[in-house]
Amino acid sequence: MKAAPNAKREPLLDPVDRISEVLFGLIMAVTFIGAISVATAGRQDIRTAIASALGCNLAWGLVDAVMYVVRTVTERTRNRTLASRVATVEPEVARQLIVDALPDDVASVIGSEEIEGMRRRLVARRHEDRPLLRPRDFAEALGVFLWVVAATFPVAVPFLLTDDVALAMKISQGTTLAMLFIAGLVLGRHAGHPKPVLTGIFAAAFGAVLIAAVKALGG
Repeated sequence: MKAAPNAKREPLLDPVDRISEVLFGLIMAVTFIGAISVATAGRQDIRTAIASALGCNLAWGLVDAVMYVVRTVTERTRNRTLASRVATVEPEVARQLIVDALPDDVASVIGSEEIEGMRRRLVARRHEDRPLLRPRDFAEALGVFLWVVAATFPVAVPFLLTDDVALAMKISQGTTLAMLFIAGLVLGRHAGHPKPVLTGIFAAAFGAVLIAAVKALGG
């Protein structure tokens, strides 16, 4: 079935996925940057720390991308298995299977007629023969990888532009906190939080605590 000409195309990645990957990348980077000692670090030490942060985020991004693919395959396999069971068991059992698969908030408000309609549509639907993974899924996995890696660079750039370690540290930490605040703000708005600024403040505060903890442990 072809999409309508004016149909809105879904974004490549869910907003929660995009913001979560940025948060993960920032937190991973800040643990490396925060471990740099201003008093004792030489220029070579700084470059080593930056290279380690970038390399770690490359690995983290790759792991996240692979796990995104694994999660997609798992969810689709589960959905197909559910559809097959619904089509082969007694109607009463099938309706209960559907209810169990729904989120609690949805299951608590949906009526028996809607559930029966779902059961009938699942029974009438032809067997799903599309591959579990499609080109869009691999594009989304690549997007996950790039989001994680991209989140590292603003944190590392100050150390590449100046030899003043203390100044670079302050700029890097300020950039990290600002990005954490923005990421938390966007996530709060997407979730419908009445005061998304609070979620931004919480994310930035978490980053500040993490930076302080890393310094206290020897940074």
